[in-house]
Amino acid sequence: MQPDWSTEVHRELAAAGVRVVGYVPDAGHKRLIELCQADGNMRTVPLTTEEEGIGLAAGAWLGGEKTVLLMQSSGVGNLVNVLGMVKVCRFPLLLIVTMRGEQGEFNPWQVPMGQSTARVLETIGVAVRQAGESQTVAPHVHTALRLAFEANGAEAVLIAQRVIGIKSFQEQANQ
Repeated sequence: MQPDWSTEVHRELAAAGVRVVGYVPDAGHKRLIELCQADGNMRTVPLTTEEEGIGLAAGAWLGGEKTVLLMQSSGVGNLVNVLGMVKVCRFPLLLIVTMRGEQGEFNPWQVPMGQSTARVLETIGVAVRQAGESQTVAPHVHTALRLAFEANGAEAVLIAQRVIGIKSFQEQANQ
């Protein structure tokens, strides 16, 4: 399923002057990653783990560039310790998170972090916006971009599993 929100989100990122896009490969972000890769004004950086994205964002900010990190909700659990750096150093961070572990999830290992993602982020000081419908994704990204880069804050937009499509064991086996 190709998410229809990807083009609008890419447009918001480009309009905000985002030049660096860090990502852990994810089917939910597939189209958005492709759009960013095709954009000559953006550099996409594949990450082996989400923690690397915090260092990427800090380095880009110190170099005068805006960064966005794309990840899945299960990756948020990998960020807990390094998100303290964002809070202490007060550099802008935008996480665009595709959710797993919600209604209809086929993989029980995705459920605990999926149910805890918003609370975990809020506890460490990240403002969270939840996009439960396709048409709300880009407006949430627009607001989060403005707040992150104007106030040097940490923002996250969580894209509901129903927006990106619910995987099945069969689909997973075919990928």
